[in-house]
Amino acid sequence: MRILAALTSSIACIVTLLTAVGCDTISSDFSQFSQSFVPPSPAEAARWAADPNDRENARRGTILLANAPWGGTEAYVKMYRLYAQDALDPLVRAAALQALGRHGDPEDAQLVAKSLTSPFRQARLAAAKALQRLHDPAVADLLWTRLVDVNEESDVRIEIAIALGQYPTPAVFNALVAALSQRELAVNIAAVDALRMLTGQDIGIDENGWLTYMATAKDPLLNSPTYLYPTFVRELDIWDTLVFWDPVVFESPDVPIGMKVFGVKRTSALSGENAQDTSDSAVPALAPTVAPTVAPTVAPTLAPTLAPAPAAESGK
Repeated sequence: MRILAALTSSIACIVTLLTAVGCDTISSDFSQFSQSFVPPSPAEAARWAADPNDRENARRGTILLANAPWGGTEAYVKMYRLYAQDALDPLVRAAALQALGRHGDPEDAQLVAKSLTSPFRQARLAAAKALQRLHDPAVADLLWTRLVDVNEESDVRIEIAIALGQYPTPAVFNALVAALSQRELAVNIAAVDALRMLTGQDIGIDENGWLTYMATAKDPLLNSPTYLYPTFVRELDIWDTLVFWDPVVFESPDVPIGMKVFGVKRTSALSGENAQDTSDSAVPALAPTVAPTVAPTVAPTLAPTLAPAPAAESGK
């Protein structure tokens, strides 16, 4: 009887524990498993994105569309711009900013840059990441002023430092050197990496060394820095192996939209027969050595009849 009572008590404790802290996780795991078999359709993703009454649906739908091959359709890009400017929910706005980073035009960089001063960290972080993929010299001053603001969150400053690696100006150089004295080592390393791209030099975390170089070098800044926006890569886990029908595909670093480097066409330009000449660019040989810790993953591409589950956030 004592054994039976102890066993009953143990089972009751386990059930209580699962109810308190584990059921949501277990339910989420089973939900993810079932969605792998029957993912939302493209039409459903579009309805979610345009749902005015459910902010979570709007966020999920926007992420699904942004990761789809047709996510750059004009109607969707207009919706991204609307959400990036007017969405009240910071997660919906962050999803739209991420989508514009993928499918926007260089002219969208200034719209994205407005969210660098958002009161919501999620929007500022998404804007900094998106500006790694959109090139417009007009936003450089907006970026570096946020980098030197020590009241800004460190993860946002890291992403901003990475984005500045595409703008070879004295103001950007000085801001990156100033970031070397900030307390967070990750910010220091991101600034050093950007300085390396702008100058071709490797002086390390040495403010005086960089300032001396700037004062003495004949041409301290490169006219065309070697810059590729960073992407997220991780090791495949057992779940990736089990879900063999939905393989994980990681994005490769590339040249920002609007950053023109003459040479071989970038892969995205070769995919269409009507690619514009302005999309011609060389793929530089060097990629940034510092990748953001929370860079967005690339969700599996949407098939004509299937849509992927929302991409997990990295939240440079």
